[in-house]
Amino acid sequence: MRPEDLAFAPDSFAAPTTRAPIRVTWLGTAGFAIEHEGVVVLIDPYVTRASMWQCVRAPLVSDLDAIARYVPRADAIVTGHTHFDHALDVPAIARATGAKVYGSRSCVHLCRASGVPQEQVIDVEGRDARAEVGPFELRFVPSAHSAFALGRVPFPGDIADCDEVPLATHRYKCGAVFGVDVRVAGKRIYHLGSANLVDAAPERDVDLLLMCVAGWTTTERFAPRVMRALAPRAVLLSHWDDFFSPMRKGARALPAMKMPRLVDQLVAQDRDVRIGTVPLLGSIAI
Repeated sequence: MRPEDLAFAPDSFAAPTTRAPIRVTWLGTAGFAIEHEGVVVLIDPYVTRASMWQCVRAPLVSDLDAIARYVPRADAIVTGHTHFDHALDVPAIARATGAKVYGSRSCVHLCRASGVPQEQVIDVEGRDARAEVGPFELRFVPSAHSAFALGRVPFPGDIADCDEVPLATHRYKCGAVFGVDVRVAGKRIYHLGSANLVDAAPERDVDLLLMCVAGWTTTERFAPRVMRALAPRAVLLSHWDDFFSPMRKGARALPAMKMPRLVDQLVAQDRDVRIGTVPLLGSIAI
């Protein structure tokens, strides 16, 4: 089974014609743009896609041309955690668009050191944080990162000292991890940016789950825990692509994703759940 074998069509969800559509676009890795009534919320946008060699040899720098091309608009940016493939481009997008940034203390440190004005960055750590952005209500739900690096979370800890930017790959510490509960136009979209969760934290009955695939095989009972905690009606799989490959080449699946087994396990929990993918920069409307 290849990711494209599961592809949702743009009109798979038959969005109501009585209101503006909620458009969900995959930016690659765990990144999404969600748009409704002209307001754009970005979650974990990463479009620079530095090569593996760039990640090893030097501090990472955002590709400003890629940002201008692929994420020219944003009203809010949410960072679920601060590994480089989730957070590298956040400060540059915030500076370019003026969008407010919501994230952990690590995200705040990163943005402030990168020249994002203080009033543009909101710390959502340590409280029942919520935000309203146009028609969107955003809720930040404590979550967990998969321990796929020999049983450990890669680059644990916080970004606490980043006065000198840019940062090397290993200095993008994970920081606190959040799921993002997006409520708009009577729908709930839940972003699970790493293949783990705090079971009791999310509320059930999600319309669309944006689910990270990378590392799921190292998380005990991942599929049944997700389905029990969130009870999604549909699942859009993400973070299965080779994010060292540039955007222009499209999405190429990383090895060892074991997607057929994941799909089987999800369906075993709920035979009616819809599971699919979209191509890089592809979208669905709900």
